[in-house]
Amino acid sequence: MAQHQAEVIWRRGEQDFLDRRYSRKHLLKFDGGAEVAGSSAPQVVPPPYSDPAAVDPEEAFIASLSSCHMLWFLDIAARAGFRVDEYHDVAVGEMGRNEAGKAWVARVTLQPRTSFSGDKLPTPDQLAELHHAAHAECFIAHSVKTEVLCQPRLA
Repeated sequence: MAQHQAEVIWRRGEQDFLDRRYSRKHLLKFDGGAEVAGSSAPQVVPPPYSDPAAVDPEEAFIASLSSCHMLWFLDIAARAGFRVDEYHDVAVGEMGRNEAGKAWVARVTLQPRTSFSGDKLPTPDQLAELHHAAHAECFIAHSVKTEVLCQPRLA
């Protein structure tokens, strides 16, 4: 099986740290060379100790689920002969408390809007089946216990 790597880099610099008044901003580096600014969520650690412009772990988790679903959807649609012109998902994650009272991402709702062209266009039932098949194949969805919902939308 393939192995994937991500680096998470944080440095204290001149910050005291022990007073807990330190920046949570960090760098996410991926094996393909992409670098993304990371931080804690501003709802968890208020600015200036978090950076609202950076990607927080919850956002990265939600984006990972959405991206995986999209990649499988595109592959399955192409194999079925449907030409996808655009795919735009506004994925939403909802925080909650688990059985132990710990905060967790309790639900992720994918809301992909897709548009197609060509002679073969999917019916609403076929579109739902394409999304069902994509969810069934998504590696990330298989890797989590968070409920993952998909609510596709046509453009």
